[in-house]
Amino acid sequence: MLMMDSLRNRCLVLLFFLGSATTALEVPLDLPQPPTITHQSPKDYIVDPRENIVIHCEARGKPHPSFSWTRNGIHFDVDKDAKVIMKPRSGTLVIDISGGEKAEAYEGVYQCTARNEHGTALSNNIIIRQSRSPLWSKEQIKPIFVQEGMPLVLRCQPPAGLPPPIIFWMDNNFQRLPQSRRVSQGLNGDLYFSNVMTEDSRSDYICYARFPHTQTIQQKQPITVRVFNTDAINETMEAYLNDTDLFGDEPLEERQPVFLVPSDFVSAKLVLRGQVLELECIAEGLPTPEISWIKVSGELPAKRTSFQNFEKTLRIVHVSEADAGEYHCTAKNRLGSTHHIIHVSVKASPYWISAPQNLVLAPLETGVLTCRAGGNPKPTIAWFMNGVPIENSPEDSSRTVEDDTIIFTEVQTGSSAVYQCNATNEYGYLLSNAFLNVLAEPPRVLTPLNTVYQVIMDKPAFLNCVSFGSPIPRVTWFKDSRSSILVGDPYVFHDNGTLEIPVARVVHSGKYTCVARNSLGISENHVYLEVKEPTRIVKQPEYMVVQRNSDVVFVCKVKHDPSLIPTMIWLKDNGELPDDERFIVDSESLTIREVTENDEGTYTCIMNTTLDQDSVSAKLSVVEATPTPAVMYEKPDAPTDLELTDPGVRSVQLSWIPGDEHNSPIKKFLIQYEDALHSSGTWNNLTEVPGTKTMAHLKLSPYVHYSFRVLAVNDVGYSLPSLPTHVYKTKPAAPDENPSDIKAMGMEHSNLVISWKPLTGLQSNGPGLQYNIMWRQMDVDKDWNSETVANVSKFVVAGTPTFVPYEVKVQALNDYGNGPKPPIIIGYSGEDLPVSAPENVWVRVQNSTLAEVHWEPVPAKAVRGRLQGYRVYYWKERSLHRHTTHSHAHHMEQQTLNFTGNRSHGKIPGLHPYSIYLLNVRVFNGRGEGPASSSLSFKTPEGVPGRPAFLRVTNSNLDSLTLEWGPPHERNGHLTGYILTYQSVNNTNEFGQLKELVLPPNETSITLHNLKYSMRYKFYISAKTLKGPGSSTTEEFATIMDGAMASRQVDIATQGWFIGLMCAIALLILILLIVCFIKRNKGGKYPVKEKEAAHADPEVQPMKDDDITFGEYSDNEDHKPLKGSRTPSSGTVKRDESDDSLVDYGEGGDGQFNEDGSFIGQYSGKTERDGVQAHESSEAPSPVNAMNSFV
Repeated sequence: MLMMDSLRNRCLVLLFFLGSATTALEVPLDLPQPPTITHQSPKDYIVDPRENIVIHCEARGKPHPSFSWTRNGIHFDVDKDAKVIMKPRSGTLVIDISGGEKAEAYEGVYQCTARNEHGTALSNNIIIRQSRSPLWSKEQIKPIFVQEGMPLVLRCQPPAGLPPPIIFWMDNNFQRLPQSRRVSQGLNGDLYFSNVMTEDSRSDYICYARFPHTQTIQQKQPITVRVFNTDAINETMEAYLNDTDLFGDEPLEERQPVFLVPSDFVSAKLVLRGQVLELECIAEGLPTPEISWIKVSGELPAKRTSFQNFEKTLRIVHVSEADAGEYHCTAKNRLGSTHHIIHVSVKASPYWISAPQNLVLAPLETGVLTCRAGGNPKPTIAWFMNGVPIENSPEDSSRTVEDDTIIFTEVQTGSSAVYQCNATNEYGYLLSNAFLNVLAEPPRVLTPLNTVYQVIMDKPAFLNCVSFGSPIPRVTWFKDSRSSILVGDPYVFHDNGTLEIPVARVVHSGKYTCVARNSLGISENHVYLEVKEPTRIVKQPEYMVVQRNSDVVFVCKVKHDPSLIPTMIWLKDNGELPDDERFIVDSESLTIREVTENDEGTYTCIMNTTLDQDSVSAKLSVVEATPTPAVMYEKPDAPTDLELTDPGVRSVQLSWIPGDEHNSPIKKFLIQYEDALHSSGTWNNLTEVPGTKTMAHLKLSPYVHYSFRVLAVNDVGYSLPSLPTHVYKTKPAAPDENPSDIKAMGMEHSNLVISWKPLTGLQSNGPGLQYNIMWRQMDVDKDWNSETVANVSKFVVAGTPTFVPYEVKVQALNDYGNGPKPPIIIGYSGEDLPVSAPENVWVRVQNSTLAEVHWEPVPAKAVRGRLQGYRVYYWKERSLHRHTTHSHAHHMEQQTLNFTGNRSHGKIPGLHPYSIYLLNVRVFNGRGEGPASSSLSFKTPEGVPGRPAFLRVTNSNLDSLTLEWGPPHERNGHLTGYILTYQSVNNTNEFGQLKELVLPPNETSITLHNLKYSMRYKFYISAKTLKGPGSSTTEEFATIMDGAMASRQVDIATQGWFIGLMCAIALLILILLIVCFIKRNKGGKYPVKEKEAAHADPEVQPMKDDDITFGEYSDNEDHKPLKGSRTPSSGTVKRDESDDSLVDYGEGGDGQFNEDGSFIGQYSGKTERDGVQAHESSEAPSPVNAMNSFV
């Protein structure tokens, strides 16, 4: 027992590690391999007795397999029956019954065997049955007399056919009998009346049975129904019994509902998983009862449930185990209600969970075959080897069978065979072939040699290296030379050997070598990658407004890779250019000669290469040209004297006399018509003729009351219309065309909506326009269903399976016949939400910011619609860094990525390094998305850190600076240290030698000594992890000046010449004030304030931002203070109270960074607040203020 458990554990491990590697292999057809069945007929095969019987069986193998058949478990000798032929190099049987042989003679259970020296493969058991459409037994049906208000059931009881016939009720005119809540057809084909009325009396109740395979319809004898009421009986009896009122004058007696179907209070229903469940309740009563449904043990599945036959039938498609339970139907009218209970049980024939896959192993390798099936009851698994039960097969020490698994250990050459897995329960079976092929084969690369891959720059590139070998080869890649193997970014390596470059650059161009090797040898292949420049339109056409009859040129110049040949295409309003010689297309332009109003529109230039394209559009507007003043141009006069001659069935000749041209020649005549029958009062354009003609042969449509008129056109415009002709009537005819724009698509999961563009009255060609709607399920129905409708533009087919193809035709007809044969269009019934989630979801993390998610695609049946793609939901759960606080741990909102098409993997970019993510995958179709897969967690590795949070000076001296920085907000891993580099910057912005310091991760400050005084330094600080350093934070700081130099800057204020200069300036200002005062006292008006405002001394104006600099950065060699600087008398530079940032030197203004990262705030002027305060000062200028402005 312990040994068996150990064996099973080993099986699971082998399955996990070897499954993907072994099942994906395809053996080249030139290598030995056992047979594989590639095509076979369905298990239940109903044949048409009028056609030859063809039973398919195709297989491949090396050597090519031979074929044989059994019938009813006994060898079927094809050579002994001249009517049976087996196709060459095939197992397909063709049974010729054209000579009168009966197909029923060949009914039975057939099985095909394909064998070669390496094994034997079996087909399914194929049951051949002849389609049958027996005649209705002749019977004499007596008329049925029933009292008004009573229930009635008309039995159909069609003959048993194969497959069962489709039942419908019609009258003698082949018109369907109207049905309602009161009268309806049951699932068994009988016609049920909840209560009869006098209008139900008729003699042509006819039940029809249509047999699909033979395309025949059988008819039951007509049934006569006579409904009598008490009034009629009283009138009859009155003539014989002297005014005796036999039944009285009371109205019909009302009654509570009673079920006609089903008859008992409780019934049971068995349905198989995946099939359609139909439950029926039909009741009689007066008034007519209404039917309602509930599921006692749960809710009805809204997406899969429909109510048919006036709510009497409950229909659930794609039944699952969840649909089992107790259902109640209720019939109710105003007198009361009644209930019926239906117990529904759901069973399941076997279905695959994991079918066995072909297995290719090298000698002494180990592998696993797994056969897992579901069902209710649970299927039994039986293994066969080459068609023989495995317990009766020769012993093989390398093979161990355990339930649904076969384990092969250290297989030997000659162990190749085909294994069959049969999963069976009482409702059906599954049979699957999977071969074990033991090969010792050196690698071979199947990708063609020297393949050239071309890709546009910045697009992904995929280089293929498809290989085969046994044991499975390992693929490695080299670029240009064989010096080193390609690993890591920017390359992605796929399991099938493909090399992916997510973002191709020019440097990636070159020769690539893929090498496939196993223990038996090595094989290599060379491919080439060419990365091309993208195609771009560098000069695009512009919007143009031109006068009529002038020329216009649209320019479209392109830049493209020299090795690619571009092709220019011009479009007008998204269509082809008019076929007109006025349109001239050159290599870089489009020229339109003598433009007209018809040339207005949007012109698009499309530049194509074999790899990409670019396009731009421009609009053209045409305006009237300015006429020459010397000549007066006017519109022409209206034509006159219209005359109709040479009348035909669909034609007539129209002639007219032109009016005055008014100096502008007539270019053309426009002929219009009015249809008084279909659209009276509306004039439509019929045709145009050149201005040199005065006659036109008009082609007409049937069933139209025509009136014609003519307009003349010259360069100025259109004339007034002529007087109309007399009415000309054409005869009706069958339609010449069918409706256009036919569409077939489902709006709900169980219907098909057929829509079309109706014919106009002019197109109808006659009265009684109708449409014959024809549809059939593709590859399922041979016969067309049809319905004739009128005055609508759509038709709804209800009760269709979900998302299956239909062939649809729509034909027009009227009282005079049918339109032409309509074309067949393909449409699909409605979609439903997917019911399954992608399985086997796993993630391969490719680097710290990129992951690739893989999943197993959802089966097409479970998609239940047109597959749009897969949607990945992912979100960051938390960071792996231990210092991450809880408030930052869940900061990422859920994100989604869509992967269109039938994909099985996709890339998730932009991830945060060193974090834990969760994701799930959902499939979606046109209706919406299905359930989510189980959430999967994955981790991203470390990356380089972000830039440090800040860098600032906390202490500044003559020859030293103390720096402080903050750790990066995004550490992206464990910090291993900091790198500090710095260099001096002189007055001409030249940089000195770069110095670098490596600091431990726990330090966030450092003091640098032996620096030069009054010198700027540029500092770069970056953090690093095991992945390397990240981006750096850059700042510039300066050491302060010594006291002696600062004193020399201020000493100028104590010099004698400077004091004398200041005194002279003060004296001049005093004299000026005295002169102004004297003039003012003499009565003269001197606008001092206005003059001061206009000619203000620039020295006393508010300082501009550009005038403010810092004293410690003075460029003057004599260390004079800069304009606008403030130097205390003590001779030292005074700092603000806070030393946290250089921004403080700018009065609290916001610091900025140059492109190189240096700090602008050191040299910027004062903030806007300082400027405003200066303007608002009301202090008058004074000599003291003026002197202070020089200091």
